[in-house]
Amino acid sequence: MKNALLVLLAFFALSTASAQDNKQTDIPHITIKDIEGKPFHTSGITNDGKPVIIDFWATWCKPCVASLNGMNDVYAQWQEETGVKIYAVSIDDTRTMSSVAPFAAGKGWEFDVLLDSNSEFRRAMNVNNVPHTFLIDGNGKIVMQRNTYTPGDEEKMYELLRDMTKK
Repeated sequence: MKNALLVLLAFFALSTASAQDNKQTDIPHITIKDIEGKPFHTSGITNDGKPVIIDFWATWCKPCVASLNGMNDVYAQWQEETGVKIYAVSIDDTRTMSSVAPFAAGKGWEFDVLLDSNSEFRRAMNVNNVPHTFLIDGNGKIVMQRNTYTPGDEEKMYELLRDMTKK
């Protein structure tokens, strides 16, 4: 009886741990839109085994824009050294969504901009406030997230990227 109870408890502990691991490592599969307004399935957020950054932002959020500008300034270097790919996910609603593409183009951002006007992806990723940035390793595991921006955060992100991609 004791052995059966121990086996049952061990099974429950392992299945709970596995569920928690899956919850942390999987990007939710939601259909949002790309910058041209075409459907984009978030399962497409991949990078051939290299790191990915997902950054939730809005046109009206000054810290968001500062964060994305900072990452854009060093994006080419980051890509060359680590192969990282950045996805900037706008949470602008349907009233302001039409301004996202010209806004991003005006900033000269080199990364992919996606539109989450219904906030489905934002909710699925448990994002309450913007900016909110996720660093995801080449296996799809979320290894870091932050929900604020301070000038210089790019340097910390770069250190994490370099550490992740050292061979």
